[in-house]
Amino acid sequence: MESSEDIREREAFLQDVLRSAGEIVKRGFDSRSAADWAMKGPQDYLTETDAASEKHIREKILSRFPEDSVFGEEDGGDIGVRAWIVDPIDGTANFARGLPHFCISISYVVDREPVLGGIYNPVSDEIYLARRTHGATLNGKPLSVSTATDPQAATVEMGWSTRVALEEYLDVMTALLERGFNVRRCGSGALALAQVADGRSDAYVELHMNSWDCIAGLLLVSEAGGAVCTYFSTGDLREGGRILATTPGIADALKHDSATALIEPHRQAVRA
Repeated sequence: MESSEDIREREAFLQDVLRSAGEIVKRGFDSRSAADWAMKGPQDYLTETDAASEKHIREKILSRFPEDSVFGEEDGGDIGVRAWIVDPIDGTANFARGLPHFCISISYVVDREPVLGGIYNPVSDEIYLARRTHGATLNGKPLSVSTATDPQAATVEMGWSTRVALEEYLDVMTALLERGFNVRRCGSGALALAQVADGRSDAYVELHMNSWDCIAGLLLVSEAGGAVCTYFSTGDLREGGRILATTPGIADALKHDSATALIEPHRQAVRA
């Protein structure tokens, strides 16, 4: 069982390592060139900065908490009882093309349960932090999901994965559009989840998402009063799963249209 002191120590460390990795990522973004990226697969970009960021984060974690494990997008790793799940850059395609819509995402899980989550966009200098049962913040200010209840006035971001048949993706998107939702795709699922938590977006749907992309963001949305999918009890940290995070007022429509189960919001946040 983690003590409050242990969690506070890791929470302060999480903020520090997000910012130090952010310096590496920001430098890479400012000095990038077309020759700096390669393709891991269809629409799956890789840059030298991804590797540098993950190496930095991994070394910092294992130096400070040598008994913890680290599981990252680029280099994999172990998933022990106490594990850090790392995406060194989420939105690498945007990063490589010069679009400042990307982030670093790190979560800390104990026995599969998310305890801490952090997401940082080093260009906008927006740092999102969540601690289980203690709420979520953006640059230190408390967060709450939006109060949207009408699909025809709500915006949903929908991610895309090659692991899902195109027909299924299009079926879900069509259902959302027919219900009246504005559907968009901006290229960073982690940042999209953070923006559900802060109320700038109303929901995020992805039919397959990797753990390093979603755990921090799901904790943020949950701690900001949103409804999130059952990924933590049914998903696989190595294989990923189906993701939905939403403000409660449109949750029923979204879980129907995306065929994704939800758990009830555990707290009702109040917008600061």
